[in-house]
Amino acid sequence: MSKIRQQRTADQIHMILSDLSRRHLNDPRLVGLTITEVTIDRELEHADVYVHALTDETRQKEVMTALDKAAGFLRRELSQRLSVRTTPQLHFHWDPRLAQAEEVNKILDDLIIPPED
Repeated sequence: MSKIRQQRTADQIHMILSDLSRRHLNDPRLVGLTITEVTIDRELEHADVYVHALTDETRQKEVMTALDKAAGFLRRELSQRLSVRTTPQLHFHWDPRLAQAEEVNKILDDLIIPPED
């Protein structure tokens, strides 16, 4: 599988899952869900979906539980909208990068830089 097709398929999955989560998932635990990245293996059999809930970092466990419950629905919808022979298995992961970026911004904001003479 070419890297270009692999990346293109991952991008399509990202767009489709983002649309599905915004329009078709009615679970209140998934409010504010953001899909930050999708990576897929060479054989297009497994997709790692990285997610984050923008409203609260402490909701990680309930968001992941809700996503695991919705995985079958998401995969079925994905199979209808994606033009590949087999639909990849979805593996959801919490993306800590947004929290880390916020922490770095807080550290930078707290820096005291003396003015130059």
